[in-house]
Amino acid sequence: MTSFVRGIALLGFDEFAISQGLDSHAVLTEAGLPADVLDGLISGVRFNTLLELCARRSGNPLFGLQFGLQQGSQALGGLLYLIQSASTAGDALQALTQYFHVHSSGAELHLEQQGGQARLLYEVIDRDATSARQTVELAMGIGAQLMQSLLGQLWKPSALWLRHPAANEPGTYRRLLGVTPRFDSPVNAWVFDAALLETPLSATDERFQQLARRHLDELARMTVQELPAYVQKLLRQRLPEGHITIEQVAGHMQLSPRTLQRYLQAEGTGFQELLDKTRQAMATRYICDSSIRLTQLAELLGYADLSAFSRAFTRWNGVSPQKWKQHYQQTQRLAESVAAPAPPRRPRATGR
Repeated sequence: MTSFVRGIALLGFDEFAISQGLDSHAVLTEAGLPADVLDGLISGVRFNTLLELCARRSGNPLFGLQFGLQQGSQALGGLLYLIQSASTAGDALQALTQYFHVHSSGAELHLEQQGGQARLLYEVIDRDATSARQTVELAMGIGAQLMQSLLGQLWKPSALWLRHPAANEPGTYRRLLGVTPRFDSPVNAWVFDAALLETPLSATDERFQQLARRHLDELARMTVQELPAYVQKLLRQRLPEGHITIEQVAGHMQLSPRTLQRYLQAEGTGFQELLDKTRQAMATRYICDSSIRLTQLAELLGYADLSAFSRAFTRWNGVSPQKWKQHYQQTQRLAESVAAPAPPRRPRATGR
């Protein structure tokens, strides 16, 4: 299955892209990503593509690193609550590595200790991500800000290891991170004194941590379960563009049509069923708008002509869209007449 990243990874993207001279909506569209998914899922490959595209278009090879530094630990979303409720810095990092897959399924995070040295390692594991430089540096920027928030002035890393070569002068990295990276390393990792793992955190809340863990466990189970809702969201966005196929939706998600159908079937549904449900819900909602013609509605829902839409609507509701709309309008007029206030009674004339 293709990798996914929680939409919170785009936190602050518009503002940062604009500061780099980019049209944020244009580059999101070019990378195949919607602009309003902070609470949903996005393709990990497309997110990686977005960062690489922004680095090229802006002429800033450190786009990913600087974006990560600006986002900070807020980009971790729900994971941040678990981290902040830990008792020590080591416990916080253990919780982060344990649940990182909930945030991103296309990368791995590990915490290792060797002698008096600790290493927080990050690795992109999605094979479809052809170049991961920007994604890796984004993660390292977020990691630096997270460690700073946990340890304050105690955070003094001994080294930063990066597998890729330098994208800019090493001094630029040092000004941003306080340390000159060791490039062309065997791994990507922040390296620091292992004694820092014992640093107590002031905001320890065991009960809240239990709740946060339970919530993240549920999110981990829901990753695949969210696919039907995600597919329906794509359908709602793309139906107005015309007829939509499983090949188009699967291509957007970096999946083969067969793989997408298999995952949907595992959740008790299928592409055609989701397409029907989405069209039915949209038709019922839009037909209530008396200003929209049925031919326009058929086009909006991706039907080739009005007759194809009428057959589908009759199958869903047992009546044609014309009769359904007439009945709805009659019901509305009746409701309005009942709700309208009665005219004031005129006083009876009296004779003298």
